[in-house]
Amino acid sequence: MHLPPPPSPKQKHQSGIALIVVLIFVMLSMLLALWASRTSMFSELVVGNDADYQRAFEAAQALIQDAELDIRGEKADGSDCRIPTATACRAGNPALAQIPLEAKDAAALWADLESITTGPRCLNALCLKRIGRQDFWNNASDKTDPLVDFTLAEMATNTVGSRYGQYSGAPLSSNPDEPKGNPILHDRSANNRGGWYWIEVLPYIPDPDKSTLIANGSKHLVLHMNPGVVYRITALAYGRKVRRVGGVDVPVTQVVLQQTFARNKLKD
Repeated sequence: MHLPPPPSPKQKHQSGIALIVVLIFVMLSMLLALWASRTSMFSELVVGNDADYQRAFEAAQALIQDAELDIRGEKADGSDCRIPTATACRAGNPALAQIPLEAKDAAALWADLESITTGPRCLNALCLKRIGRQDFWNNASDKTDPLVDFTLAEMATNTVGSRYGQYSGAPLSSNPDEPKGNPILHDRSANNRGGWYWIEVLPYIPDPDKSTLIANGSKHLVLHMNPGVVYRITALAYGRKVRRVGGVDVPVTQVVLQQTFARNKLKD
């Protein structure tokens, strides 16, 4: 009976090396796959957040344009809202606060707004100039001065702010997935959904030493308006993405745009 010769010392030293090498390569492959997966998830998150912001930004722009239609008393097709139609324009409803057409109308509107002693001094999205905290959209609970500091929850209501088309009669597409049917503008399921706008009606002083757009030496650009008011529009739009906070869905994205609108007219 012949037995195989015993292994050499070199053979004993090399046994199991292949298994260790394979395990190392498997671990490296797993780490590479995990890194690629996390990178892909992060890229998808960034793209999703950017798309949500762009959609909300477009909705805020649409709200700014809708507020301009409201101020001008026009519908989206350029026709006059004051002509009796089936659409819900502000000018066709005397029960709503109206855009001032004459100086006496502006004075009456300011008097009505100043008479409000509880809550924001706004009627149907027409407001007095804010003298308290300006960034109310970032204010969740600060009531340092309850007469002038208002929270977003107080501002985003149907009697204080306006939804898209609420006072201009601008229609929404029946299909929210169409380009003209921004789903944010359609969403009115809660006050912290969709979008809102507010219009501050500000007095304009034509004195070039007190109220000018451009001052270049002794030359001034003075606006010619009747009545003498300018409008500061604030539009806010929420994104579609939400996160769960305390059992409540809270929008992740919020876009705020402001614009000053002046109806300048030819002097003659």
